[in-house]
Amino acid sequence: MPDVQVIPELPYDDVGEASEWLCAAFGLRERLRIGNHRAQLVFGDGAVIAIERGDEASTSSVLVRVEDANSHHEQAARHGARIVRPPEDYPYGERQYTAEDLGGHLWTFSESIADVDPASWGGTLLE
Repeated sequence: MPDVQVIPELPYDDVGEASEWLCAAFGLRERLRIGNHRAQLVFGDGAVIAIERGDEASTSSVLVRVEDANSHHEQAARHGARIVRPPEDYPYGERQYTAEDLGGHLWTFSESIADVDPASWGGTLLE
């Protein structure tokens, strides 16, 4: 995961094509490719993730790194956030949950729980 706190997730019909174009046109650099459905791109100290457009990805979403996904989830639920996906551990070393805000925007909150080699879950580290 890039070492930044807030990471926009932008949906595209073709993640590979979008990644190549964003790198060529805007000078981003692809850091990690996850199959054909996700690419982490970096620019200076910032990052953006190109994601495959799907049912949940009709608009932009935001990924936010947090210290404790469980307690953050509890706080969001207490304040009425609609939980789209409850906290779950993923093989790429992150514990994440997704909530919808008042405007219908999706927010995924991610806690790093393990330093995992991307090759072990099908990712390709490019840097």
